[in-house]
Amino acid sequence: QVQLAESGGGLAQAGRSLRLSCKGSGEKLDPYAIGWFRQAPGKEREGVACIDQQGNEKYGDSGKGRFTAFRINAFNTAALQMESLKPEDTAVYFCAAGPFCDLFDFGYNHWGQGTQVTVSS
Repeated sequence: QVQLAESGGGLAQAGRSLRLSCKGSGEKLDPYAIGWFRQAPGKEREGVACIDQQGNEKYGDSGKGRFTAFRINAFNTAALQMESLKPEDTAVYFCAAGPFCDLFDFGYNHWGQGTQVTVSS
């Protein structure tokens, strides 16, 4: 089965950008939709973006206009480009693979371990 590994998190100043990557191993990511979720301390997990097998994207309110999800199938990787970061974007970010592009997490059956993003003001 597919394993997912996120990378690219770290510390960024407000207004700057970060790109998160989600590398698949064990299987190709092509048959899967990829979702991006985040969880801040004391808060529920939130759907940020997803991209389906054809490259169609969907965004939650927090990511609309600032985040872009895309796929790099040749490298079995999905990515989330985050622009104009805000302190409230601070969270652990997860990628997940499943059959449908959905901002609700229950449809995804493969998850990465998460990567911390911290945005300072």
